[in-house]
Amino acid sequence: MNKYIFMFFVVLFCFACKQNHENDEHAHGKEHDHTSEKPHEQDADKKSTVVLKQELLNKGFKIIEFVDQKTKDTVLMQQYFMAFLKKGKNRTQNKQEADSLQRLHLDHLGKMYDLGFADISGPFGDLGDIRGITIYNVPTIEMADSLANADPMVKSGRLEIEMHPWWAKKGAPLR
Repeated sequence: MNKYIFMFFVVLFCFACKQNHENDEHAHGKEHDHTSEKPHEQDADKKSTVVLKQELLNKGFKIIEFVDQKTKDTVLMQQYFMAFLKKGKNRTQNKQEADSLQRLHLDHLGKMYDLGFADISGPFGDLGDIRGITIYNVPTIEMADSLANADPMVKSGRLEIEMHPWWAKKGAPLR
């Protein structure tokens, strides 16, 4: 189990390093070509709220708009989908099969991140029935559910998905 947690954190660290490297380029005045990025991967602050709102609506995202009373800024809240990865009913795999599934699981999560479908994933620090989460940045719960259920760990029955809509400020970072 410790091996799986270690592998996950290695993958998570790689994603974090990639993001920090991109931030370093901006800090040193280097230009970054955004033409190959998906629109929802671009920094939300670089677009006007009106443009961002229209792009999100055109793609089918649900949003809420309001004025922050403190800053008087217009704030966009976007609906995301939080997948709870729960312990599945089929946990009879031998160590070799479980290790293989874990590698495929991490590859799947990495692919979801690289394609812009998932913003963050991670395991919980205890050994409870809820093993981890992934936050999907897609327009519908059906799409999020389909992507989550394409995970080899879920297909094998080792994990199950419980999906919930979740609202957050567009472009807000973790801190």
